[in-house]
Amino acid sequence: MRVVHVVTLVSDDGAYGGPTSVAAGQLEECAARGHEVSLVSLWRGRSAAPARLGSVPLRTRPARSVLPGRFTGLMHPLLVRDMWVAMGRADVVHVHAGRDLVSVAALAVAALRRKRFVAQTHGMVQPRRAAAVRLFDRLYVPLLRRARGCLVLTEQERRDVAEVVGAGGPPLMTLPNGVRPERADGAGEGGRRDREVLFLARLHPRKRPDAFVEMAALVHRRMPDARFTLYGADEGVLPAVRRLIAAHGLQGIVSYGGALEHAQAVRAYRRAAVYVLPSVDEPFGMTVIEALSAGTPVVCTDTCGIADELARREAAVVTDGSPAELADAVCGLLADDARRAALAEAGRRAVAEAFSVHAVTDRLEAIYRGL
Repeated sequence: MRVVHVVTLVSDDGAYGGPTSVAAGQLEECAARGHEVSLVSLWRGRSAAPARLGSVPLRTRPARSVLPGRFTGLMHPLLVRDMWVAMGRADVVHVHAGRDLVSVAALAVAALRRKRFVAQTHGMVQPRRAAAVRLFDRLYVPLLRRARGCLVLTEQERRDVAEVVGAGGPPLMTLPNGVRPERADGAGEGGRRDREVLFLARLHPRKRPDAFVEMAALVHRRMPDARFTLYGADEGVLPAVRRLIAAHGLQGIVSYGGALEHAQAVRAYRRAAVYVLPSVDEPFGMTVIEALSAGTPVVCTDTCGIADELARREAAVVTDGSPAELADAVCGLLADDARRAALAEAGRRAVAEAFSVHAVTDRLEAIYRGL
């Protein structure tokens, strides 16, 4: 099959997060199975766009802000032409569709090209009452209804998308995110650091990096040798994070390392003793399964979309998200090597059985063939 995916943004700092890494992972696995694949997207970075994302051919245009919003208003007029050309030869079109101009353009081109296409919303399409969103949805929702299927992560997302698209919408099909399982031999450059606690996500209010710093302050009182590192593109919270570090006197204890490319992120997971995601209402938690795949014990909150599944498998420590409970979980893991090892093994097993890109692409191929 000739498969074309469209995602809003590829960048050198991973700012668009899960949808980009999911698209790349799905396409890499499709290519490994003999399909002809390509990814169409905007590009933002300090250098020219790469020709490939991993093994996936990449067709990009520089991202330009034509409307307000961090991602909503990004566009380049020539990207529409690129979509038109790429989709012309495609057997299947797959749009990673948020509420943004790139997604609207991709859905419209697929419909005009009379292509059979699926949409995947990644938890980004939720009921909203703001006037600007209702106006945007007058164009967006009719196009989304043209999809032959809409891929959702969780039952909550199924309910959200069903409410947005209303009657006459496409079939809603559950498809989890998947990662390529990491090898279990070794812990990356320099080995695993027994006292390093990691935050790796966008510095966005929903991800709660400030709660990570508050947690770090509590852990430091009990375990002064623990160290804490935050990585991720800043989305407005970095000044508050730095103020909290100073207020708690954690200079040299808590550090910010900026945004990481994927290979660097994998090494960061593999070095850390514990990965903490304090995020609330996380639709899925792509970084959680990336950490699990790297063999790193995970602490998350009970509003993470896969928290129940991980708790059932005893593959992560699930908390209420408060700094105190996060700190208790981290201290418990840092003090117990055997428990960390058991949690890491259960996490790898969960990835292999439920969240591997191999299992996900089996399902995705069946959906494509059904089109």
